[in-house]
Amino acid sequence: MSMDISDFYQTFFDEADELLADMEQHLLDLVPESPDAEQLNAIFRAAHSIKGGAGTFGFTILQETTHLMENLLDEARRGEMQLNTDIINLFLETKDIMQEQLDAYKNSEEPDAASFEYICNALRQLALEAKGETTPAVVETAALSAAIQEESVAETESPRDESKLRIVLSRLKASEVDLLEEELSNLATLTDVVKGADSLSATLDGSVAEDDIVAVLCFVIEADQIAFEKVVAAPVEKAQEKTEVAPVAPPAVVAPAAKSAAHEHHAGREKPARERESTSIRVAVEKVDQLINLVGELVITQSMLAQRSNELDPVNHGDLITSMGQLQRNARDLQESVMSIRMMPMEYVFSRFPRLVRDLAGKLGKQVELTLVGSSTELDKSLIERIIDPLTHLVRNSLDHGIEMPEKRLEAGKNVVGNLILSAEHQGGNICIEVTDDGAGLNRERILAKAMSQGMAVNENMTDDEVGMLIFAPGFSTAEQVTDVSGRGVGMDVVKRNIQEMGGHVEIQSKQGSGTTIRILLPLTLAILDG
Repeated sequence: MSMDISDFYQTFFDEADELLADMEQHLLDLVPESPDAEQLNAIFRAAHSIKGGAGTFGFTILQETTHLMENLLDEARRGEMQLNTDIINLFLETKDIMQEQLDAYKNSEEPDAASFEYICNALRQLALEAKGETTPAVVETAALSAAIQEESVAETESPRDESKLRIVLSRLKASEVDLLEEELSNLATLTDVVKGADSLSATLDGSVAEDDIVAVLCFVIEADQIAFEKVVAAPVEKAQEKTEVAPVAPPAVVAPAAKSAAHEHHAGREKPARERESTSIRVAVEKVDQLINLVGELVITQSMLAQRSNELDPVNHGDLITSMGQLQRNARDLQESVMSIRMMPMEYVFSRFPRLVRDLAGKLGKQVELTLVGSSTELDKSLIERIIDPLTHLVRNSLDHGIEMPEKRLEAGKNVVGNLILSAEHQGGNICIEVTDDGAGLNRERILAKAMSQGMAVNENMTDDEVGMLIFAPGFSTAEQVTDVSGRGVGMDVVKRNIQEMGGHVEIQSKQGSGTTIRILLPLTLAILDG
């Protein structure tokens, strides 16, 4: 049955999301003065992979944006461009716009043209400055497309042009043979096609780089199912013709470097991709939920049978009662296994905070070091998605109102760099998530005075923890100024309400001058009815 390559859009979207997340993390970890070579290579490989996939599916704007960033990354990793904080910030901004472009394609929409033009101009200007030029760059889509086409010609304008390329695909499913033939024919002219029950081989005209072929086919099969053979088939006249043209085309000089970079990308990505694909599969959440519901029904049925078996005579029905006991154990094991499928590591949540803390600290003029503890701690997927917004508000609040400005920290005898800790750990059947800062802490007197002015029932005998919980009252705030970072009071009551809706609760501990810890306790997972 014929399949269209659009069936593999979702695979590209998922992988591109992961690559963009990896790219951001590596950019945040980079030290501009002495960048780690492996980190630069990882960022370059991520950009290269996204560009290849975007080109495969016709996502031109994403492809062109990534193309410009990839060129700059290549210069940086080859030591031809010195990195600094401004360049890292531009790369992070580019990543954000690439994410917006990807999201637009997910929704079958065209990406924003204004942001595309802006970021392309910024990247092109950086490229000129890196080369010592100061002429303003005006980037047009047509010019970018031409640049990509020239690069493609440069990558393929090599000795391989004097030979044809034969590809051999093995261990295929029957439904994949025709699909792969169709996709190969979209890349190049095919000759000598040989199709087997689980294999496909064909000769390509040599105009496509091996890496580009692999990038397309790996959306369907694994890299170790692909093999290449070179077949010498170029007439002498063509070889002479190319020899005459070569001196006129500068891209041919760049080809070996571009080809080497592509080979490095393939060598660096191939094995990890196979390992990742061989140990995990992507499954729609709806299917997991359906499985959980069926297991819930099974547990109920098993419980009903267990009750009926209690009425049986053990002497006459001993084997049946023993089997029922085994069924109960198996049902419980299945229940636990199925529930674990929905569990996700807190890293999914924590990974978005290094960028948030970096950007907000810079905006506020503060120096903050973020520490993440317990990223591997697991929580039910539905709760993980719902905990993101409350945690984001708590982190923003700590940065805005908790951690002091550098000069105030020095006056208080503290390190100029503030500390913010996000941690997660299991405690019995719950998960404990904490947001801790070493900032100014809560001002007890100010909170009590504010509470009294709002007509709240308070007294001087309240414990510090009880006073601290007052900040979760609707509209309560002691902040003297409203900021666009955490607002004034609007949100802390929502945080508490959201946590309670998830079956959890919030606790707070604070010491004036030393810092604050906000603790969230949540159930680990949703429960299957036990019958």
